[in-house]
Amino acid sequence: MGAGRFAPSPSGELHLGNLRTAILSWLFARSTGRDFQLRVEDLDRTRAGAEEVQLRDLRAIGLTWDGVAERQTDRLAGFDGALERLRSADLLYECFCTRRDVADAPRAPHAAPGSYPGTCRDLSDTERARRRAERPAALRLRSATETFTVVDALVGEYAGVVDDFVVRRNDGVPAYNFAVVVDDHLQGIDQVVRGDDLLPSTPRQAYLATLLGAPIPEYAHVPLVLNTDGQRLAKRDGAVTLGDLSTPFEVDGARYDAVEPGEVRDVLLASLGLPAGPLEQALDAFDPANLPRAPWIFDFPSTFGDASTGTPPRHA
Repeated sequence: MGAGRFAPSPSGELHLGNLRTAILSWLFARSTGRDFQLRVEDLDRTRAGAEEVQLRDLRAIGLTWDGVAERQTDRLAGFDGALERLRSADLLYECFCTRRDVADAPRAPHAAPGSYPGTCRDLSDTERARRRAERPAALRLRSATETFTVVDALVGEYAGVVDDFVVRRNDGVPAYNFAVVVDDHLQGIDQVVRGDDLLPSTPRQAYLATLLGAPIPEYAHVPLVLNTDGQRLAKRDGAVTLGDLSTPFEVDGARYDAVEPGEVRDVLLASLGLPAGPLEQALDAFDPANLPRAPWIFDFPSTFGDASTGTPPRHA
């Protein structure tokens, strides 16, 4: 059996939605006898000290992983090798388009909104040389399909757009849809559990895996945590990280007691219909078929008890 993983980007502290997905990734992996790995996706948008804080918070809620946390920046040779394999198969081409160029370009009537229209796909050598002198080129995949279907443990079959997507940005950094496929293959990851906001990009990744001769992982895209306005969690929603909750805090003039990591873990488990306590206890009760299929609405601050009273968190 292979492995599952959680792969945060060290751009800041993990919020409750991230921690909930991490718990689900762990439960899916452990319940199927897989190893569970942690990967720090540090190719882009890193913040000093964020990695250490993220690992600390994951441990604080009881998460364990096999081996050491791996970093993308330690695997640059693997990305170069995968790019060379695609280049040798004539599956890459240079693209000089800006985001505005892509947004404003005309598309065929049946083309999906936001998909790349192929502007740079068939440029002449002369035109490429001219544009190369004006700005660095990104590399795009020369796709031979417009759609690809994946099977998700929670969603079922999902067919999505596959365009000529970027595999290396014009600053030389591997693009997410490329890096995640190479990372998972090199780490032996055969189960990917992540937020369902990433489902639309999954057909691109699965298609790329087939081109690289890599197996397509088993996918499970889980519902997000949203605020009461139906938006993804952000700092404006109050105390949404373990750091925020670790000391008494004030909201709209009302004071709230500090919340221990174990209480946060129990609230997250309750949102999944699982019993409170160490994650190993939740593992005994875990069944993907019973997971909520709708987003969890985080109603801050009532989730963690009433103001100034010290009452325990409400787990319903």
